[in-house]
Amino acid sequence: MSRIDESRPFIPLNIAVLTVSDTRKLEDDRSGNTLSERVTKAGHLLADRKIVTDDVDAIRAVVGNWISDAGIDVVISTGGTGFTGRDVTPEAVEPLFEKRMDGFSEVFHRISYDKIGTSTIQSRATGGVAGATYIFALPGSPGACKDAWDGILKFQLDYRHMPCNFVEIMPRLDEHLKRGKLQEA
Repeated sequence: MSRIDESRPFIPLNIAVLTVSDTRKLEDDRSGNTLSERVTKAGHLLADRKIVTDDVDAIRAVVGNWISDAGIDVVISTGGTGFTGRDVTPEAVEPLFEKRMDGFSEVFHRISYDKIGTSTIQSRATGGVAGATYIFALPGSPGACKDAWDGILKFQLDYRHMPCNFVEIMPRLDEHLKRGKLQEA
């Protein structure tokens, strides 16, 4: 099973949070607040936070800028993963992926199923890597954000998590790009 190896140093990551919504503002963005609070409580840095409308080009522009920013290691979005006509986050971010992370969606749905049953199939949560940046698209509910962070991301974004984690492979994510973001600790 997984464990935290206290002999390893914690390495804070620069994490950007994007809320996709036609109606939310920072003051009433419960999902974005949930993620931001969890990111900083875990010891990471909130590198940026934005809200954009449910628009493919707007979402892709923000995420694309963050991917090209060497100061951002992880992008987490909330909202726009459902099936309505305005839910376009997967359509916006998945074409940016160099590598898709199918296991993220599968584990997210496993965790979600334990809490909300078959309603989990109404989410198209997704994850991938682009430009040596991890990207995760979560549903727009605070509960889904808690489930994804508490059940997956807080562990995989912690260098001390064993037997493996996303942080330790970051220096090799961009071997094909010849651009390093993280030095070995």
